[in-house]
Amino acid sequence: YCVGDDDDDDRISELPDDILVVILSLLSLKEAARTSILCSRWINLWKHTNSLDFDAEEAMCKLARARARELEEEEGLKYIEWVNSVLQSHKAVTLKEFRICFDLSEPSQIAVTTWLEYALARRVQRLEFDLSAANCSRYFRADLNYVFPQELLMESNGVGSTSPPPSDTCIFNHHPRTRFDFKHLKALSLKFVTVTREAIEFFLNNCPLLEKLVVHKITKITNLEICGSSLVLKHLELWYCFDLDSVKVSAPNLTSLSVNLFNELILENVPMLDELTVSCGYSEFSVEKLLLYSCISQLESLHLFLNKLEGSTVLCNFPEMPRLKKLVIDYWAHGEESLIALTSLIRASPYLQQFVLKLGWLEISRSDREVESNVRFPHEHLKVVNFCGYYGRSSDVEFV
Repeated sequence: YCVGDDDDDDRISELPDDILVVILSLLSLKEAARTSILCSRWINLWKHTNSLDFDAEEAMCKLARARARELEEEEGLKYIEWVNSVLQSHKAVTLKEFRICFDLSEPSQIAVTTWLEYALARRVQRLEFDLSAANCSRYFRADLNYVFPQELLMESNGVGSTSPPPSDTCIFNHHPRTRFDFKHLKALSLKFVTVTREAIEFFLNNCPLLEKLVVHKITKITNLEICGSSLVLKHLELWYCFDLDSVKVSAPNLTSLSVNLFNELILENVPMLDELTVSCGYSEFSVEKLLLYSCISQLESLHLFLNKLEGSTVLCNFPEMPRLKKLVIDYWAHGEESLIALTSLIRASPYLQQFVLKLGWLEISRSDREVESNVRFPHEHLKVVNFCGYYGRSSDVEFV
């Protein structure tokens, strides 16, 4: 620990600046900033960290639960001031990570664009903007809608400049014709940020190192293709995409895929895919189409959102998944309908190690119907079973 500038026992401060900055990068932003009071040696070190994580989710969620809207707005303005003050003090030339997580409000839209410009000007590698906090209802509000600025893409030169921005650059006063460099971007996550087709295509075509793409909220796009033999993309997540009818994915390095609300999902050339999450319950998309996927036999993890399976015979013919180790099912039950059909998915997974059922009810009811118990088969590899939402109905007991 630093005790004073002349303390002979302060061995940590004797380390080179580069090593100290790496150590500080492992701390939270506020913890790193607090080290500036230790001694003169540490005053400016935290300003050179290459990771900036501005996470206000916990604080904003507490306010949301308390339904204190005025306090939410007040805290939101304080959050904006905090982020701006840090960025004005920060001196790192490049960034490995830049993360913003808070609840979007009307006064913050200009600030969000400024923060995006700041991160892109410093060749950020991992960029995450989550403007929803934990308030999922915000996804459906048109009055709180931040659109990824198309002009930032227009100002990019695609391959970018090889020279970093000057160390004394203040992005708040940047020239309006600043050209941003996307070629260093490895991970991009945009939640509650409306993204256009042109933006998605730009990221795929101009980010040669992009391994992770997360987009929550796509509007006015009916068809989308994530295709390319040269894509290094490993993780793809498309959620809350209400207008999408068809999505085609062809990515040879893809290992994880999460999608929902599609009428048609076409998977081609995904030899590495082993983790799949699909919502099958809230559109015309159905479990039947899963049977068409050639990747079913290679999956190690499968997460399904299902709805209205009563009377369905499709699951009975579900193909064997010999490599599946984890199966998660989110299911909305209707009254006292039987859950026995879901056991076909378990039967099709002979090497299953973890099974999770997350049960929700469209209506809560109990009946005195007789519990059936005619489905029995061994599972020698099963280690963990989670039944979330057990209510003690006949159908629950029957399934267990």
